[in-house]
Amino acid sequence: MGKIIPRWEFRSFQTNFGKAEELIKKHEVTRIRESSEVYILSQKSNDNTKVRDELMDIKTPLRVNVQTKLEQWTVLMKAGFPIHINELALVYKAFGLQMPYCERDEYTYQEYIETLIKPNPDLQMVKVYKNRYGYLVDNCIIEIAEVKFDEIKKKTIAVEHMDPELVQKTVAKLGLLQFENINYIKEMKRTFGMNYI
Repeated sequence: MGKIIPRWEFRSFQTNFGKAEELIKKHEVTRIRESSEVYILSQKSNDNTKVRDELMDIKTPLRVNVQTKLEQWTVLMKAGFPIHINELALVYKAFGLQMPYCERDEYTYQEYIETLIKPNPDLQMVKVYKNRYGYLVDNCIIEIAEVKFDEIKKKTIAVEHMDPELVQKTVAKLGLLQFENINYIKEMKRTFGMNYI
């Protein structure tokens, strides 16, 4: 991985964002992306652990601003498959779980899922489909996305930038302050009845 510059993020999940969404859509769409990902939720951790683009991708929260509730996340790891046990040690640390005995040095994606993830009662897989529309508003990255957690439909809006004050100003300008700031993991855990620790 190259140098990672952590960004501050506001994100919310709602059925209807009303005028806030209308304001964002007045700007030009800068990027459209579709993706299918597999999130792995842990009963023992709130780290963002998922498989995307054939990579095991881990993000962890660095800080939460007490006043604004904005969150700063950073990437811990991106590892391809087959995944080595050295990388699995980092994965299990992110899960907040003790690493089990591994019978081999490397695991293909299928072996990883079937042997290590599915049998573990502290882990839950969620298939996530995202249809994302990107905008640039006051130098902040804005995203409107239609998502599915397994077959449960959601809508989310996010505002990101390295400068937390700029994020907060943009959130206020777009009329998003009325909505709860909630990250993907917290929303997924709520959806599937898991505790956000």
